[in-house]
Amino acid sequence: MINMGKAYESKEHEAEIYRLWEKSGFFNPDKLPGKPKKTYSISIPPPNVTGSLHLGHALNNTIQDILTRFYRMKGRKTLWLPGTDHAGIATQNVVEKELAKQGLTRHQLGREKFTEKAWQWKAKYGDLILEQLKKLGCSCDWSRTRFTLDKNYTEAVLTAFINYHKKGYIYRGPRIVNWCLRCTTAISDIEIKYQEKKGKLWYLKYPIKGDTNYELHTNDANHFIVVATTRPETMLGDTAVAVNPKDKRYKNLIGQKLILPIVNREIPIVSHRLVDVEFGTGAVKITPAHDKTDWQIGKENNLEVINVIGPEGKMTKEAGKYAGLPVLEARKKIVKELEKLNLLEKVEDYQHQISLCDRCGTPIEPQISTQWFVSMKKLAKPAIKVVKKSKIKISPERYKKIYLDWLDNIEDWCISRQLWWGHRLPVWFCQKEKDKYIVSVNQPKKCPYCNKCKMKQSEDVLDTWFSSALWPFATLGWPKKTKDLKEFYPTSLLSTARDILYLWVARMVFSGLEFLKKIPFEQVYIHSTILTLEGRRMSKSLGTGIDPLELINKYGADATRFGIIYQTNRDQQAIRFDERAIVAARNFINKLWNISRFIAIQIETEPKIKIKNIKTQTLADHWIISRANNLITSITKKIENYEFGEASKEIYEFVWHDFADWYLEISKFQIADPGLKKETIRNLKLILCLCLRLLHPFIPFVTEQIYQQLNTCTNSSDLLMIASWPKIKKNFINLKKEKEFASVKEMVMKIRNWKIEQKISPKEIVDYKIKTENKNLLRYAHQNLVVRSAHNKKILAQNELKDLIEKLGKVKLTL
Repeated sequence: MINMGKAYESKEHEAEIYRLWEKSGFFNPDKLPGKPKKTYSISIPPPNVTGSLHLGHALNNTIQDILTRFYRMKGRKTLWLPGTDHAGIATQNVVEKELAKQGLTRHQLGREKFTEKAWQWKAKYGDLILEQLKKLGCSCDWSRTRFTLDKNYTEAVLTAFINYHKKGYIYRGPRIVNWCLRCTTAISDIEIKYQEKKGKLWYLKYPIKGDTNYELHTNDANHFIVVATTRPETMLGDTAVAVNPKDKRYKNLIGQKLILPIVNREIPIVSHRLVDVEFGTGAVKITPAHDKTDWQIGKENNLEVINVIGPEGKMTKEAGKYAGLPVLEARKKIVKELEKLNLLEKVEDYQHQISLCDRCGTPIEPQISTQWFVSMKKLAKPAIKVVKKSKIKISPERYKKIYLDWLDNIEDWCISRQLWWGHRLPVWFCQKEKDKYIVSVNQPKKCPYCNKCKMKQSEDVLDTWFSSALWPFATLGWPKKTKDLKEFYPTSLLSTARDILYLWVARMVFSGLEFLKKIPFEQVYIHSTILTLEGRRMSKSLGTGIDPLELINKYGADATRFGIIYQTNRDQQAIRFDERAIVAARNFINKLWNISRFIAIQIETEPKIKIKNIKTQTLADHWIISRANNLITSITKKIENYEFGEASKEIYEFVWHDFADWYLEISKFQIADPGLKKETIRNLKLILCLCLRLLHPFIPFVTEQIYQQLNTCTNSSDLLMIASWPKIKKNFINLKKEKEFASVKEMVMKIRNWKIEQKISPKEIVDYKIKTENKNLLRYAHQNLVVRSAHNKKILAQNELKDLIEKLGKVKLTL
């Protein structure tokens, strides 16, 4: 007995259906029936343990689930491996905030107790986002869930560090890094956010040493170069002034010396291509210790590096009489002294972008810091080669250039962080000779340098991206030679966002090639970024974020998935999210439910009908089955080509318009004919079951629920999730019949439109006769296809159908 209400209620079915899938065990590729040989594998981009589901996650994981379900139905041994990232700085900040509520700091607790607190927090909240992914319908193999601080994963991370070090890729030394003054650690570029700020631009006068005929920017008797800066306090660390070599104003000054005010140190005038001639006066102060561009200019010109701001945000001893002052206090005093020396030309209001720590919002202070680095030039070469030779294909194609450009201009990678939560460096220092160390997983029994001390492990942890770079193979058991590693590596696809294309994707590529001599994945798909309807970035802090869980609770997981995907286009960089698409998706799901309900009622009148030996008795039968077979080809190709939005639109049109508006309505007349009833029901059943399978990757809950209700679509499986993907039957494709039916549709639409123009109710019956040389068309008319679809009984005026008659050519209307 069919038990289907008048409307689909997602809350009544989704949890029950997910339990059914989990109970089956079929998320695990080892438990799939039939022992498939070909594999398809995806390693989920691991969300942070601090994270909660946002629309970007919803889009990316819907894409991955579509592909996983699609290839599972195509008979592949399919693994979608889930997991989470320990998210070093993010998790540490969250735990520190919890401690702050108790009036504690991590330093008061100490490292060991703090990390215990972090593990407790992870145990309580760390898997929350994975539970949220289940609500979305993700068919991951949860039995293989990985975490980047798990024992086995940690073994992989330490093995990678030691192997890199043995080969000479890892070194330690002073370089400029992004430094967070509150977190007191180096951070990566992706852990920085940018903010527009109203500030000041100070114009400082630097005297030119010696005699010169050059006059610039001043009416004073002496001669100066004027530089503009937003950070006058860093002038104490200036070691040059730079100009652009193409700037004719300064051509004669290149190579001369300036006297740095206050400090009275001689500094040179150098030229460099990176100087922006439009900024300020076109001459810029160079402080290699506190600006990344200045660091590069300084390195190329062998300039001295003077660090005047310390890691706590206070001026260092190199700042002379300003030593120990907070940065902003030192700035005020320096500006005041420059005014007194008549070396401050002017001050302007200035709108500029500042860098902030993404986790705590503190301004970033570029710092010279002794850190651990990976030398990148040699590692980058094979990663460039595999993409250039299309061994890894990046889609859309435009992102290939971004990937290659970054690797072509790659800088050495800072991999150390001054945090407590993360993979601690396997480095041990001598306590007598502080700069001497050895690399080892275990503490050395004896110090090889002094033969006395107990060697002390480095306090630093590794950059989160170092461990994430190993994700595609460490999750499969590396460095051990596991069955999973042999079977599922390289993975088939990485689906990710464009903002981590080089920070994560490129690093996984060179890591895979370095440690396994294989690419980590065959395809990289960069999905669209989701913006607000107004085109703004979605962000909780900006108040523009939308919680997908709220959408799921309101509309259901299927509607959320389908509505998001429907708005995408494969080559579109960003989409403007419109909640009305989710509403439309919910309506579509209800339409599918009601179609299924109608067909289920018909099936009950002919319960023994099976989907085989299909017969096409009418033009409508020929048309719908031909269209359905063409649809199989089209949807299959679109999914394979990552055209998910296009595929969703096409199947939407087929189900709602071709199937529901036309064939289903025509079928009501055919079912009333005893000679057509049985085959019509068989065809309805065929098309519905085909639609359920094509739609399952997109809207898995409702399609599975309908499939379980009907339980007659196929004898091959009890669950739709492992039912076979539809196969095209070329003998049913009949383009001639499709064209003929298109003529009938056009005739019906002409009649309907005419009735609207004549202000005749659609339900009012109008009578007319058709005389035609086209016997097929006449037969279809006699089958009441046109008459009943248009609700006609009265005679129509011949001239009202003139356009239609002329177009059809052979059709004549008789009164």
